[in-house]
Amino acid sequence: MLTVVPDLSASLPADGPSSSVIDQIVREGARQMLAAALQTEVAAYIGQFADVRDEDGRRMVVRNGTVEPRTVLTSAGAVEVTAPRVNDRRTDPGSGQRMRFSSAILPPWARKTPQVIEVLPLLYLHGLSSGDFVPALGQFLGTGAGLSSSTVTRLTET
Repeated sequence: MLTVVPDLSASLPADGPSSSVIDQIVREGARQMLAAALQTEVAAYIGQFADVRDEDGRRMVVRNGTVEPRTVLTSAGAVEVTAPRVNDRRTDPGSGQRMRFSSAILPPWARKTPQVIEVLPLLYLHGLSSGDFVPALGQFLGTGAGLSSSTVTRLTET
């Protein structure tokens, strides 16, 4: 028998007891695409300042490893992201503050995508109690991380 799609269940991390192979593939694809987009964004930022150098001739904006991995809740489910880090040693001439790279794709504070944030108050308004969000969306998104009752209440009030 010819197998078109190999069994990936052993090679992909399980995201829960009901996580299907297709959900795992979607999350892994989302993770890879996000990682590639972040790499491209950082490369463009560093390239923009490639000619800026200090007194010793060293580049002022360089790549500096990665930040700690974090989980971001997306419409594809929970995706673990490891973003590249940038060491920007330039200073603002007016204030003297160091310049900093901040990703437009994945800001440092982002733990949920805007689509997930927008749907939470709607579900609450349609009768889902704030205490039911973790088990309900945990099944749908593959995790309940970041969906505490206080978070849902705060987003609903906003």
